[in-house]
Formats: sequence, structure tokens, C-alpha cells
Amino acid sequence: MTAAISPVLDDFAAFISKLAPRKVLDYKASAKAQERVNYLLEKNRGSGLSAEEQQEMNYYMMIEHIVRLAKTRALQRLNAA
Repeated sequence: MTAAISPVLDDFAAFISKLAPRKVLDYKASAKAQERVNYLLEKNRGSGLSAEEQQEMNYYMMIEHIVRLAKTRALQRLNAA
């Protein structure tokens, strides 16, 4: 993740965490999404990913990063309250 994108992700995560901190902490990817990520991870360890699959994995990684930031912010907000 480049430094130029990270502040934008951090700002977005902060915004999400302010909307409903408890809901942010409860968020979990669907079973279907988790299965897809697991498939891509396994394929990457084996034969490798196509360019399209690599782009898909990059999106999943970016979303995971945002969710982690939002959960951290939400927890901080709840602990401060």
C-alpha cells in the first residue's frame, strides 16, 4: 500500500467507525467472500494467480485493511465513551 493511498483509507475507516462503532466491531465477511479469499490464497501458493485474480486479491486486501482500521477506531471510540 502506498503512502499516498493510506491516509485516504485511514480517513474512510475513521468515518465508518463513527457511524456505528458496535456494528463495525461485529462486521465479518460473508462465508462466500471468505471461501473466495481462501481459494485465491491457495491458488496463489500453488500455480499462482492470473492478473485478474491478483487484482481481485488486491481489492480484498484493501477492504481488509479498511475494516481493520475501522474496527480499531471503533474500539477506541467505545473505550473512550
